[in-house]
Amino acid sequence: MTRTRTRFLVITSLLLLLVPALAACGTTTTTGGGTTTKQFKVGLVTDTGGLNDKSFNHLADVGLENAKSQLGIKGDVKESHSDTDYVPNLTGFASQGYDLVIAVGFLMATTVGTVSQQFPNTKFALIDAEPSDAQGNPVPRSNVVSLLFKEQEAGALVGTIAGMLEKQGKTKLGKNTISAVGGISIPPVNHYIAGYKWAAQKEDPGVKVLVGYSNDFTDPTKCAGVANSQIASGSDVVFQVAGGCGNGALQAAGQKGVFSIGVDSDQKAVDASVIASAVKRVDVATFTAIKDVVNGTFKSGDDVFSLANDGVGFAPGNLTLPADIQAEVDKMTADIKSGAATVPDTIPA
Repeated sequence: MTRTRTRFLVITSLLLLLVPALAACGTTTTTGGGTTTKQFKVGLVTDTGGLNDKSFNHLADVGLENAKSQLGIKGDVKESHSDTDYVPNLTGFASQGYDLVIAVGFLMATTVGTVSQQFPNTKFALIDAEPSDAQGNPVPRSNVVSLLFKEQEAGALVGTIAGMLEKQGKTKLGKNTISAVGGISIPPVNHYIAGYKWAAQKEDPGVKVLVGYSNDFTDPTKCAGVANSQIASGSDVVFQVAGGCGNGALQAAGQKGVFSIGVDSDQKAVDASVIASAVKRVDVATFTAIKDVVNGTFKSGDDVFSLANDGVGFAPGNLTLPADIQAEVDKMTADIKSGAATVPDTIPA
C-alpha cells in the first residue's frame, strides 16, 4: 500500500470519528469541508392557565427563555385557551420541524400520546404526566420524555410549617384547622395536598385539614370562593394548588387576615398573607429537557425531579419563620432526602 493511500485512510478514519462529536455539538459538516452551527428550534405549548398564571406555565416559559439565552436556541410559545387548542398547537410545532415540542401539564397527556405517534421523528417533553391513550392508560413513546415531580415532598415542607403554627397557637382563628384549595383533582395536585396533610398531622395529630376543589385552573374568583368557605369553617392557613385560579385563594386569605401558602413558584408577591410556597422547579426541568436535545442526550421515559436532586422544595414567604419551625422544616428535608421519611402521594384519609 502506498504512503499516500495510507495517509488517506488515516485521515478518513479521523473524520468519521469526528462526525458524532460534531453532531453532539449541534454542528453539521458542509460539502466545502467547513462546519455550520445548527440552531435548534423548541416550541412550548402552555396549558389553559397561560403564561401569566404565576405558576407552572410561567416557570416553563422561564426555562425556555433561559435556554434561548444560554444555549442559543430558537424558542416559541403557543398559549392554549381551551383544551381544543392542544392538538393544533402541538401539531403546529411538530409539522414545522421543531426539534422539541414541550407540552405543559397533566391535561395534555392524551393529546401527547396521540400527536407523538403521528410525528415519530419529533421529540416531545410532557410536564407532569406520561403520554396516555383515550382511556388514560400510559402509552410509552420512544420520542417522549415525561418530566415528573415528587410534589408531595414540597407539600410536606409547607405542611410542616402549617402544622407547627397550629400546634403552637400562632394562627388567628384558633380552631385548629387548615385547608387546601385544589384546581382539578389530578395526580400532581393531589400529590401536593397529600404531603401537606400528612406533614401537618404529623406535627399536630389533632389538626383538621379541609380539602376543596375549584375544578378550574384559570379563574381566581372560583378559588376565592372555595377559600372563603374554608376560612368560614375555621381554616387559618390556606394552601393553593390551582395555578392562576389559586391566586384568588391567596388574596381571599389576605382579605380575611389568615395565612396562605403558594404553589409551584415563589408566590410571596401575590399577597402579603403568603408565608411560604411549595416550589416545583419546572423551569429547571424544562431547561434540562432542551439541553438534552441540544447535546444529543435525549432519552425517552420518565425524568423525575425530587428533593434529592433539588427538583422541588419550598420558598420563604412574607413571615420570618421562628427558629424552631425552620429547624423542623430542615429536619423534614433531611429525613426525606435520606429516606428516613417517605411522604405519601395519595391524600391520607
